[in-house]
Amino acid sequence: MTLIVRGYKTELKLNNAQRTACLKHAGTSRYAYNWGLRRYQEERAAGRKAPTAMSLHKELNALKQGELSWMYEVSKAAPQESLRDLEHAFKHFWKRCAKKQQGRWRGKLGYPRFKSKKRGIGSFRLTGAIHVGEDWVQLPRLGKLRLKERGYLPTTGVHILSATVSERAGRWYVSLQVEEEHAEAAIALGETIGIDLGIKALATLSDGRVFGNPKALGSHLKQLRRLSRQHARKQLGSKNRQKAARKLARLHAHIANLRQDTVHQVTALIVAKTKPDQQRPTCIVLEDLQVSSMVKNRNLSRAIADVGFAEFRRQLEYKAQQAGSLVYTVSQWEPSSKTCSWCGWIDEDLTLSDRLFHCEACGSVIDRDRNASINLALKAAG
Repeated sequence: MTLIVRGYKTELKLNNAQRTACLKHAGTSRYAYNWGLRRYQEERAAGRKAPTAMSLHKELNALKQGELSWMYEVSKAAPQESLRDLEHAFKHFWKRCAKKQQGRWRGKLGYPRFKSKKRGIGSFRLTGAIHVGEDWVQLPRLGKLRLKERGYLPTTGVHILSATVSERAGRWYVSLQVEEEHAEAAIALGETIGIDLGIKALATLSDGRVFGNPKALGSHLKQLRRLSRQHARKQLGSKNRQKAARKLARLHAHIANLRQDTVHQVTALIVAKTKPDQQRPTCIVLEDLQVSSMVKNRNLSRAIADVGFAEFRRQLEYKAQQAGSLVYTVSQWEPSSKTCSWCGWIDEDLTLSDRLFHCEACGSVIDRDRNASINLALKAAG
């Protein structure tokens, strides 16, 4: 048995009083983060040592006796965990700065930003006495909150570390971080599978299966543009602008959920966790795609970002580990699409617009994505 940390996220069914309490907790968490960021900057500007999360929390507790007495209405864990998040954010920022100086980091450094209410209500994390039932979860200072999904959250056999409550497009969610024991997965004994990720088809497998791309953003782009125009035309600060913002947020959430659901279903079917050992793939082979470089193509950047290659790989890796399969990555410079999977001849003139691979050496004709997936599978076997 191995001890793993896992997250369970589900939607809450709140009444008006509970929604108000959650808004207070989220606001307090956001205020504590912004206050801590300001204090951090003041200390650094004065040439003093950067404050820790614990020192900031002690200072914040002293302020509760006076001007911040309203913080007693919420759980003490909300601002405390927010200050810990700020401390971790600065630690990661300085690590990236050090790597940047050594030439080992490319991209943004990610300096912690001020949390504005305009960018969303946000979330808050709670620790302490957290209890779970079939259709409810009990959180500190919030009491019992009803769940929209029954029987999803684990009620026994786990150790609950924390609960994060978040809001998105008018809906509230709770995510539990738990420690639970899992039996060691039996080693998968099935065939090796190569996966070629793409835009037209989300994933083309070497065994012949093809999973389509729902194009979550592309299929809703016209509607998204219309709602964006409606929101921009409303008067600032008006009720109609708030209504338009809610409609736009719901559409963005729907697009994200559609993309996430598709990736979850496809990765689960590939890993086949519930099938016998002989039917689960021994090894899964992917290309090590550099999405940050791929999106520089102006003609394909939106379509590439709409697929979610990084999320696909992340889910595939942890699901394969739980199913006893290996995930092997091949360099993105490997000519998997240009190489014949039968004889090994390489077509140097193959372009992105060529959807069929014609081998001039052996005469085989095959779909280029299927050809690439077979080559990836052969790469692991070799």
